[in-house]
Amino acid sequence: MTATRPVEYDVKNIELASDGKRRIEWAEREMPVLRLIRERFAEEKPLSGVRLVACAHVTTETANLVRALQAAGAESVLIASNPLSTQDDVAASLVADWNIPVYAIKGETTETYNRHVRTALDTRPQIIIDDGSDVVATLLKERPEQVSEILGTTEETTTGIVRLRAMEASGALSFPAIAVNDAQTKHFFDNRYGTGQSTLDGIIRATNILLAGRTLVVVGYGWCGKGVALRARGMGANVIVTEINPIKAVEAVMDGFRVMPIQEAASLGDIFVTVTGNRHVIDGDHFARMKDGAIVCNSGHFDLELNLVALREMAGDPVELRPFVEEYKVSSTGRRIIVLGEGRLINLAAAEGHPASVMDMSFANQALSVEYLVKHRGQMKPGVHLLPQEVDTEIASLKLRALGISIDTLTAEQLEYLSSWETGT
Repeated sequence: MTATRPVEYDVKNIELASDGKRRIEWAEREMPVLRLIRERFAEEKPLSGVRLVACAHVTTETANLVRALQAAGAESVLIASNPLSTQDDVAASLVADWNIPVYAIKGETTETYNRHVRTALDTRPQIIIDDGSDVVATLLKERPEQVSEILGTTEETTTGIVRLRAMEASGALSFPAIAVNDAQTKHFFDNRYGTGQSTLDGIIRATNILLAGRTLVVVGYGWCGKGVALRARGMGANVIVTEINPIKAVEAVMDGFRVMPIQEAASLGDIFVTVTGNRHVIDGDHFARMKDGAIVCNSGHFDLELNLVALREMAGDPVELRPFVEEYKVSSTGRRIIVLGEGRLINLAAAEGHPASVMDMSFANQALSVEYLVKHRGQMKPGVHLLPQEVDTEIASLKLRALGISIDTLTAEQLEYLSSWETGT
């Protein structure tokens, strides 16, 4: 067997690889859909020779996505999409055991993060898998000469899709982008069930507090907010929802939650969770109204959902009480505000992110979206595209197959009825 050429990398400690490999293989047990795709990819090699950069949370689940892309023949590079979301043993294992270039260190500085983005772009990718659209934004701003080489990009998050649509509206987006986050097999399950469970997991791991009986404020009632609110209520919390969208606000009311402006909720909440994808949804005025000991965290993509600059102006530098738990003391009132995970994704900063079984479908979307971009190179217009419905349905069918579940199919008579307008009462 020909020896594999060593790859370049920047990880915390390559000696952690054995631990990472065990955890990657454990996660694989819960990812049967991605395993089926990887097996097909290994036979067909649909991404043979394609240069690919994946900017994602470097977790056990992401590792199995990158393995699938490698099996398909892609020349992949993996970088972290968030300074606090990397699992260092996983990063080490991907380098040592699968010879995949990885540039990711838990706790890396913003400077290191940006350097890794540029290092990845130095490989002149043809496909970008993005999580927040930082790689695409850097490409457009700093590497315009490389844009013509891009076949397309896929985007994992709501935040990233908002940025892509802004690029599209301004005329800056000159290649196709598949909004993976908007696929039904992504947001129905990953955003709702994955974020719901993993966010509370992060809060509990960081603080070891009891949720039952406490008032928990969910800022934003999209799919992620719905998941957090649902799971928090299931654990006995009294849930308040804040929203800017009248339709989502009505939905939250009919789902049985109290709905009010954040200015009003600020003085009532014991715990605050932001999941909006927007900036400063908890601002200085809101921090000033919070009760002593209020706990604040974010489960949206970027830490700017919390205006921590304003909080520091009110309270000075925080004191670390325990890992991922910082206490700010507001000088004018003496009240203490607790911020978790530096305001970054609490489910990945203090916990392990989404369970593998839900990421199975999300990353199946990523894998098949990349395949779709390559198969349809030159055929898709620039701009943001939804994943084709037939691909979305295929992923759900594979999930059912993996679970050993069968469903009904339409009879010929039913198909004829649905296609006809003449038969009525």
